[in-house]
Amino acid sequence: MQMTFPLWTFGLLMISLTGAHELNHFPENFAVAKRYENYTLTCNSKPDDIVTWKLNGDPLEDEENVELNGQNLTVSDIDTPNLGDYSCWRGEEMLSSTYLLLKADEEDTIDSLINCRAKSYDCNFNCTWTGNGYTAVRLGLGHNCSKSSESCQWISSSRRLAEGELQFEMSHDLSPYAEESTMLELTAEAIRDLSVFRTSKRFYLRDIVQPDSPQIVKCELVNEDVNVTIAPPSTWSAPYSFFSLEHQIEYVLRDDGQTGHSSSTLIPKKISKLRVRSRDSLVLSNWSHPPLSAFARYLFLQICNVLSCPCGFLPCVPPVSTWFVLSLLQRICPTHLL
Repeated sequence: MQMTFPLWTFGLLMISLTGAHELNHFPENFAVAKRYENYTLTCNSKPDDIVTWKLNGDPLEDEENVELNGQNLTVSDIDTPNLGDYSCWRGEEMLSSTYLLLKADEEDTIDSLINCRAKSYDCNFNCTWTGNGYTAVRLGLGHNCSKSSESCQWISSSRRLAEGELQFEMSHDLSPYAEESTMLELTAEAIRDLSVFRTSKRFYLRDIVQPDSPQIVKCELVNEDVNVTIAPPSTWSAPYSFFSLEHQIEYVLRDDGQTGHSSSTLIPKKISKLRVRSRDSLVLSNWSHPPLSAFARYLFLQICNVLSCPCGFLPCVPPVSTWFVLSLLQRICPTHLL
């Protein structure tokens, strides 16, 4: 009797077969070979052992592009069909196993895949990987990793931010108090379709420093101006006298909607919005991101307190925005803000 399968069943079978050996981690033992070249695998056996070889658990018998040389196995004309987990056996005992992978033909630029950021000058920084289609990614820091030394301490992703985005927690041993003369060397390895992508980049720690949003402590009326008291973010390096920050206030005038900037803590009183950002004042690092809505809510409550506004009968909750919006305050306390 002839059996037939629906087309969708055939599709599921193909997906299952093609993804059966997809790697979502780096194997403990693996080798990377160039396309169409030969590679010899060595069995961890004694000289008089009689061994057999398997590929992905299936015995290798009279396979093309595979030649047994004593206890070693040579794979020739390497391409996708002969990639996978090669293991050698003495009877029912597995002696060793090596995952044969392919060196990527074209390697993407790591700058387009990895973005690193340090919140301060302490020993930690974060890197985010944004490459799609990779099933396993790891990062290493230092000369040992760039040279593929066994002593490299590889770091796996600490969490997944979104589809294709991975976050890595990295650490270094540079002194935060000494002048930075040594560049950090970051190496990335990634697997996609049993091919290994590998590349390195070098940068100074100061190049990736970007503080968190500063803390707005309070606002006080000073004649016709508002004095904004700003504190460094809690994640910034201490002492603050040594790791100095410069702040910039951006505000929108209420009358004509014009935007202004101030490096001073004094800004005009007649404004409708304001926000603050910071950066390292010595190396002129990247500016911090705009404050989150939590800071806007905090500042709203602070100004309510400073101006002695009767906020009790109205909800002191500003609109969800990176801006601190004073529209409610203008209605609540017109005598203070006009």
